[in-house]
Amino acid sequence: MTAQEIMTLIKEQDIKMVDFKIVDIDGQFRHVTIPAANFTEETLQNGIGFDASNYGYAVVEKSDMVYIPDLDTAMIDPFCGVKTLSMIGNAMIIDYPQNRPLAQYPRNIIHAAVQYMKDSGVADEMKILPEFEFYLFDQVGWKVDHHSISAFVDAEQAYWNSETEGRGYVVPMQKHYHIAKPLDRTYECRSEMCMEIEKAGIPVKYHHPEVGGAGQFEIEPLLGEVTKMADGSMMVKYIIRNVAEKFGLSATLMPKPVYGEAGSGMHVHMVLYKNGEPVFSDDNGYAHLSKEAHWFMGGLLKHISSLCAITNPSTNSFKRLVPGFEAPVTVGYATSNRSAVIRIPAYAKTPKLRRFELRNPDATCNPYFCYAAILMAGLDGIKNQIDPHENGWGPYDMNLFELPEEEKAKLHHLPTSLEQALDALEADHEYLTAGGVFPEGLIKNFIKRKRNECFELSKIPHPAEFEKYYNM
Repeated sequence: MTAQEIMTLIKEQDIKMVDFKIVDIDGQFRHVTIPAANFTEETLQNGIGFDASNYGYAVVEKSDMVYIPDLDTAMIDPFCGVKTLSMIGNAMIIDYPQNRPLAQYPRNIIHAAVQYMKDSGVADEMKILPEFEFYLFDQVGWKVDHHSISAFVDAEQAYWNSETEGRGYVVPMQKHYHIAKPLDRTYECRSEMCMEIEKAGIPVKYHHPEVGGAGQFEIEPLLGEVTKMADGSMMVKYIIRNVAEKFGLSATLMPKPVYGEAGSGMHVHMVLYKNGEPVFSDDNGYAHLSKEAHWFMGGLLKHISSLCAITNPSTNSFKRLVPGFEAPVTVGYATSNRSAVIRIPAYAKTPKLRRFELRNPDATCNPYFCYAAILMAGLDGIKNQIDPHENGWGPYDMNLFELPEEEKAKLHHLPTSLEQALDALEADHEYLTAGGVFPEGLIKNFIKRKRNECFELSKIPHPAEFEKYYNM
């Protein structure tokens, strides 16, 4: 769209405010709003000023930046009482005569990764499909104080309400998968989520109850171009939370909000194309995948420990990545096997849809960093022809959780903590800085911020420690 088309839209739709959404280093939306009457072509030239240091970016240049909206992301925000046109955009360094992109800004990172892919000659398009798992709670609360540390969640249909719910519509622990009405209490809420997601230009494949009996669900879009799906991932999370609020519910994409229940991941399916033809398809390959697909998987598996720092960047992430909950813990690949970190779906039979999914990511990640890092690791695998079978990473066509302990000991495993993942990222990130895609300064800043986060959380006593140690 052009600025003139936007101004025409503002007039025709009687828009009162124009909202600019900016992405911080953690992958959170922040925003600045101006009266619609003040939106002009000069807004695109001069941008909206902001302090990048407040967004977590450690920049050598002065921290004063300008935000330039991307007009193609314009949509009417359905959650604003005052009619508001919303746009996502890019951060620019103030320079003369022309501003230049902030290399650390997440949208610029994913665009740089795609350009690196094109320059490599491997492919000219990447499509991904992230699966969004989340919980819907009726109540949630927490307190972290010197004398009181607590957290609680509640969902009406959860098994712990079997005595108090009063109508018997409760779901046993871990028995929520595809449960039907009347046990599926939030169907209308999720259907409205999907309708709003589609209005935002993100086609939806389906939504359904997931395994967690305390109110876990999934919304899955269709495959989409990776840069647009990065923006789309931000919008999906925004819509899930805001529609839940409208229905008097609280939505969380936190990886492990309920002890003993299934955790919430964000599995990422991926496909590469060149000149419209699939790069990953080969009728004669294992699971009908090409050598490039296997090398791409090899790159992911080689760098998986360092990738975890970006794809699973919270201490809570590693409470999900444990055996027994269909969450991956093993470095390997296989067909139709949810216990390996890379799963090849057997149902993707047509050449253009043949693909694999990386199962460890979760939605606490910054999606721009996550998808860019996945692409860079895979391209490194193709560049260096890293064969996953020759490296002993599979294929594992068996349930890895049920192997004898002596066999499990022979397998490679994912990091068990964010600290381990950060150590791996510190030692292994050259594949990310290739072509200048991830600036070295961004990686160092990211590691420093996350180490501080780990240190702060490590100082806080946990309620379970009282149970275990209070009377020792």
